[in-house]
Amino acid sequence: MAKILISVERTMAAPADTVYRCIADMHDHPDFLPPAFSDFQIESGGVGAGTVTRFKVTAGGRSREYRMQIAEPEPGRVLTESDTSSSLITTWTVTPQGDASVVQVATTWDGAGGIGGFFERTFAPRAMRPIYADELARLDAYAARKQGSA
Repeated sequence: MAKILISVERTMAAPADTVYRCIADMHDHPDFLPPAFSDFQIESGGVGAGTVTRFKVTAGGRSREYRMQIAEPEPGRVLTESDTSSSLITTWTVTPQGDASVVQVATTWDGAGGIGGFFERTFAPRAMRPIYADELARLDAYAARKQGSA
């Protein structure tokens, strides 16, 4: 099994603390999730470490349900979402850049072996990168609105 990594980065107009708060507060997620994400629910918690969420992702013609446990290995800078039934981990990293910030979203998991693994390594990144780019663009606009209303 090979590790599969999908990573997208974007410079955001809003400062790092504003952007991180949007990422950590799961109540905000429906306001910037792209259409590929559906049925988003908060099972427990709601903000930061200890929160558990559930949602579906449809990419490349396939849908999969996830149940994610949230952790904050570096509160205010790094937040992780770990699928409770697989090796999949999504890491959000927010880096200050003056009055702006740089956000990276990176997902890793243990890919399948054999020919199925080949197709997974080839097509999953192609399907997910545009979805993550869309999500980061939506997050950028949402964080800018949040900053303007603060």
